[in-house]
Amino acid sequence: MLYQGLSEDIINSFFEVYNELGFGFLERVYKNSLYFELSDAGYKCETEKAIEVFIKKERSDCITQIL
Repeated sequence: MLYQGLSEDIINSFFEVYNELGFGFLERVYKNSLYFELSDAGYKCETEKAIEVFIKKERSDCITQIL
């Protein structure tokens, strides 16, 4: 598998966060916790990275602005 080590580290970090916090929190709590867990593991992380998504040759963020 391509990036097997990276994939394992991300999954292990997820379980670290989940085992520590349990269930019931808002998504942003898990997102921020996973960010810190991966950063502590030595990975450079970014949250809420902007990406362009196209549907039928239109940027999806433009479609939502029109609606």
